[in-house]
Amino acid sequence: MTNPLFDALIAPHRNRSARFAQRPRHETVTYDAYLNMAGRAAHALDAAGLTPGDRLVVQVAKSVEALAIYAACIARGIVFVPLNTAYTTPEVAYFVGDATPSLILCDPASAAEVEALGPPVLTLAESGTGSFADAMQGKPTQLDPVDRAPDDLAAFLYTSGTTGRSKGAMLTQQNLLSNAQALVQAWRITADDTLIHALPIFHAHGLFVAINTTLLSGAGMIFLSKFDVDAVLDALPRSTTMMGVPTFYTRLLADDRFTTDATRDMRLFVSGSAPLLAETHRAFEARTGHRILERYGMTETGMNASNPYDGERRAGTVGHPLPGVEIRVTENGAEVAEGKIGMVEVRGPNVFKGYWQMPDKTAEELAGDGWFTTGDLGQLDADGYLTIVGRQKDLVISGGFNVYPKEVEDVLDAVPGVGESAVIGVPHPDFGEGVVAILTGTPDMDVVKAAVSQQLADYKRPKRFVTVDALPRNTMGKVQKADLRDRYKDSFA
Repeated sequence: MTNPLFDALIAPHRNRSARFAQRPRHETVTYDAYLNMAGRAAHALDAAGLTPGDRLVVQVAKSVEALAIYAACIARGIVFVPLNTAYTTPEVAYFVGDATPSLILCDPASAAEVEALGPPVLTLAESGTGSFADAMQGKPTQLDPVDRAPDDLAAFLYTSGTTGRSKGAMLTQQNLLSNAQALVQAWRITADDTLIHALPIFHAHGLFVAINTTLLSGAGMIFLSKFDVDAVLDALPRSTTMMGVPTFYTRLLADDRFTTDATRDMRLFVSGSAPLLAETHRAFEARTGHRILERYGMTETGMNASNPYDGERRAGTVGHPLPGVEIRVTENGAEVAEGKIGMVEVRGPNVFKGYWQMPDKTAEELAGDGWFTTGDLGQLDADGYLTIVGRQKDLVISGGFNVYPKEVEDVLDAVPGVGESAVIGVPHPDFGEGVVAILTGTPDMDVVKAAVSQQLADYKRPKRFVTVDALPRNTMGKVQKADLRDRYKDSFA
């Protein structure tokens, strides 16, 4: 019996006393204790009636217990569907309706609202308590895997374009394992490493990049509930690596305690999920002597490219394709000349299986020969470094999270007094991109802000509102968002 992810990520740690995760209060969870916890979680899922292929929607706070549930899903062949903890219940309702899970895990505080969505609900708090924790009590710790093939589903991550409904990207055992193997090789991750983990675990970066590479290599983690400058500075002398979004690094640079001496034991800082400004690269190197390693990935593929561990890390680029991954830049399906901008396409074992219950959308973006059209515009230079120059669609990435303008615009347009709206992303020194809403009409701004606060997660809410007489349009009547981005590019300068 084989289960590729379990065999590579979980099985090697049986009876291993090495540190897996150190919690904020310096409580250490060993690998053996983690596997015992995962075993109890697996038996609790069995008792709840879940079987291989069932979906488990998880919207819970970051905790080692949540990671144990992830390991339990790997072992049992249950499809893990993490959701952003900032999503409101109306937002969660869509994902639940689409994924049709057999069980939802949520925070105890939201249980009453989530129960109204239909599927069975159990709870798990950041403290490790809740009805699911109760269900784990007294269960066996033995963690036996079910048989899984490389092409079997392991997880869904929901993504979307700027229009239309969110899509469930189906990620297989092979997708997740091949990507972890490529990253461990590219970034030289070993059991001697200690990762500062300050990312959320409902996101590809914090879960599939950070956790899977830790498990595959046998490294340890200092497992922070969230990014906090004081906590990170405290962890630096006991760590060797850190994965973050640009916001992490700009906030560290704003603190005078973040110095060469503070980072003397570190060997690698990785940034992704949003563009890192070249000025941040330069400031970081000047302050610490380290050059941040920037990489490029997306929900449907995991990581695709990375600046080199050994060699030049070029600010403004995302480096070369990872081992086993192919990248090309095309125009109308044909590869463009070196240095010319075109559509970035990716092929490799990391590329997802398709969109859940959306065969037409899958066929549109994932060709029969395996090439996936990313929607990103980029260029390859003479040395093979990839630069992402923009997105074909108007997706905004703020603080590492995707913001889909159409979703925000729908909320704004429904507010009395708003004629119409256009939502864009412009450079932000802290978040990579900041959301700006341009409105027409005569809206009451207190009412506008209340509407977005009630209906949207905080990272989706515009950081600036502008009222204009009319939105710029082309001869076909389409709003010219490029014009708006240029006009308001210095909003957060």
